[in-house]
Parts: sequence; structure tokens; C-alpha cells
Amino acid sequence: MADAVLFEFLHTEIVAELWAQNPDPSPGVSAGPRGEKFGSSPGQKPSSTVLEAMGFRVGQALGERLPRDTLAFREELDALKFLCKDVWAAVFQKQMDGLRTNHQGTYVLQDNSFPLLVRMAAGLQYLEEAPKFLAFTCGLLRGTLSTLGIKSLVTASVTALPACKFQVVIQRA
Repeated sequence: MADAVLFEFLHTEIVAELWAQNPDPSPGVSAGPRGEKFGSSPGQKPSSTVLEAMGFRVGQALGERLPRDTLAFREELDALKFLCKDVWAAVFQKQMDGLRTNHQGTYVLQDNSFPLLVRMAAGLQYLEEAPKFLAFTCGLLRGTLSTLGIKSLVTASVTALPACKFQVVIQRA
């Protein structure tokens, strides 16, 4: 419990500090394939891109620490199930609420009560600010999948707080 609260506070402070240093234009709109936003000052990366890169590295490290017997998945779907159950439980102390696929390399992961958005759920005014709190998690998912040998693009969407969806598109060579 204490670890979850510390992670939530750390995440909130990182997001606040990055946006204070380099605010992205129109925080509710994402333009890039990984949720990055364009139009920041020349020479500076948008804050969402920095958060996504941090999450990617953390996801890689998490994937490297996974038991070796769990890293041998036959299919992508098995890897995504592992991500929804085991990895999500390790990071957020709960399993993902849903996993859907079109069986063509696109997966939608649904969390009806995403822990990093629960405190925002009190008011609709926070719906516009919610996407910036998902960039780190998009990177986390992409980094973990990368360690498992799966190249992907991960985007997130929020239509009602505290629920969110992560869309994972597998990149094939």
C-alpha cells in the first residue's frame, strides 16, 4: 500500500514538474503515434515525450527483472495476457479489467479504475488534463513489450474518469 502511494506521488510530481518547465500546447490532444504532442519550443522535447521515454526505460528494466520462464511466450496474445495480469498487478496492485483484440495485431487494454486517475475522478474539469498522466504508462507498456521482443506503438485514451484504454499496435517487420 505504501509503495503504491509513493509511486502515485512521485508520478504526480514528475508530471507537474515537466509541465511547469515545458508545457505542451493543448494537453488533451495527442498527435503522435506514442501520444507525443508537437509544437513545443524549438530544440525541446514535449513533456509527454519525455514522460513516455522515462516509462519506456522503466518498462525495459521491469521486463529484465521478470522470471526467465515467463519470457517464452508462443504468441503475442500470451504476452499481452501476461502484461494485463502479472505486470499490471506488479505495478498497480490490480489486474487490467479487459483485453480485446482484432487478431491482426491490435489490442485494447481496458482499466475501469486506473490508479493514477482515481483522484481526478471527482470532477469533469480534469478530463482534459488526464492524458498527460498516461504518457509514462504508455512508455511502461511499450518498454516491457520491447523486452519481450515485441515492437509496438501504445496510445491511451480517456473518455470518462477514472477509466482509460490503452491501444497496443504490434509492429511487424
